[in-house]
Amino acid sequence: MYRCLNVILTAALLLVTVGAGAQSVNYPGIGRLATNKEIQAWDIDVRPDFKGLPAGSGSVAQGQDLWEVKCAQCHGVFGESNEVFSPLIGGTTVEDIKNGRVANLTRRDFPGRTTIMKVATVSTLWDYINRAMPWTTPKSLKPDEVYALTAYLLNLAYIVPDDYVLSDKNIAEVQKRMPNRNGMTTQHHLWPGKEFNGIAKPDTNNFACMKDCVPEIKVSSMLPDYARNAHGNLAEQNRLVGQQKGADTLQPERKAGATSASAASQASAPKPAAKAADPAIALLAKHNCNACHAQDRKVVGPSFNDIAKKYPGKVDYLAGKIKSGGSGVWGSIPMPAQSAPDADIKTIAAWMAAGGAK
Repeated sequence: MYRCLNVILTAALLLVTVGAGAQSVNYPGIGRLATNKEIQAWDIDVRPDFKGLPAGSGSVAQGQDLWEVKCAQCHGVFGESNEVFSPLIGGTTVEDIKNGRVANLTRRDFPGRTTIMKVATVSTLWDYINRAMPWTTPKSLKPDEVYALTAYLLNLAYIVPDDYVLSDKNIAEVQKRMPNRNGMTTQHHLWPGKEFNGIAKPDTNNFACMKDCVPEIKVSSMLPDYARNAHGNLAEQNRLVGQQKGADTLQPERKAGATSASAASQASAPKPAAKAADPAIALLAKHNCNACHAQDRKVVGPSFNDIAKKYPGKVDYLAGKIKSGGSGVWGSIPMPAQSAPDADIKTIAAWMAAGGAK
C-alpha cells in the first residue's frame, strides 16, 4: 500500500513539474507556459460585472482615517486635490445620481472635469485604487482598505450615506447610483458590440498607403500669449514620465524649425566624461522617488539639486525627513512618510548631503 501511494505521489509531482516548465505550443522554443500561481498574481483586474472582485468590506469612517494618512497629501482631505493633481470630487448633483448622466459634462463653461463626473462604473474606481495607489507604494493596500477608501470617495459625492459599509455583497447596488453610469457608450467601432450590422469585432484594420497618398497631417498645439503662463511654468509641473513633458511657458513660443540659443550651445558643448553610477541613483528609482522629484527641476517636490544646496552635510536631518515626511518647507504640498529600509534612506540622504545631486 505504501509503495503504491509513493508511486502515485511521484507521478503527480512529475506531472506538475513538466506542466510548469512546458513550452508554449503556439511558439515552440520560446518561453514556457505560466503557472496558475503566476496567472493569479497578474490577473487582478475587476470588471464592470464585478468579476474578479475579492471578498471584503470597508466603512466610510474607516476610509476617512485611511484617506487622511495615505491619500490626502496629494488629493486633499475632501478630494479637492492640490495644484498638481486634478480634483476627484465635485460637479455632480442629486439629479445626476437619479438620472445617471452628469449634466455639467455638457456645459462648456463648467471649469474642469472631476473623476467622479467622468467615471461610469464603481468597479473602475475600486480597480484603479487597488492596482495604482498610493502613488509611492502601489498595490500595497489590502482589499478591505480599498473597499473603505472607495466608500469614503462615494460618500464625498453623496452616493452613499455616512454610515455605509461597502462590500462585495452590495457594490452592485451602489453601481445603480453612480452619477455617470449612463454616460458610457458602446456606439463606436472600438467596442466589440453588435451595434454595427452585427460586427462583434473591434474595427482596428488599417493599411499602408504606397501610391498617391494624402500628405501626413502633423497635429500640434499652442498656447495663446495671454494664457501661456497663466498657471506657472508647465515644464515644472509635469512628471518626467512617458511622453508628457510640459513646455517651458516662461519662454516665448518657438517658431517651427527654430532652435533656442541654450539648446544650440548645449548641442555644441563637449559632453563631460560619464561618472560611475552612485548606489543612491538606483535606490531613487527602486523606491519611486523620481515620481515626485527630478535631478534639476521641480516636479511635485523640489529637485535633488535644490535639496543638496539647502542641506549640505545634514545626513541625519535628511534621513529623518525622508522617513517621517512633512510639509511647509518647500511649499503647500506635503511629502508622505516613506517605508523604505533605514539603510536605503541613509544612503540617499548621504548622497544628497554630500552634494551628489549637484
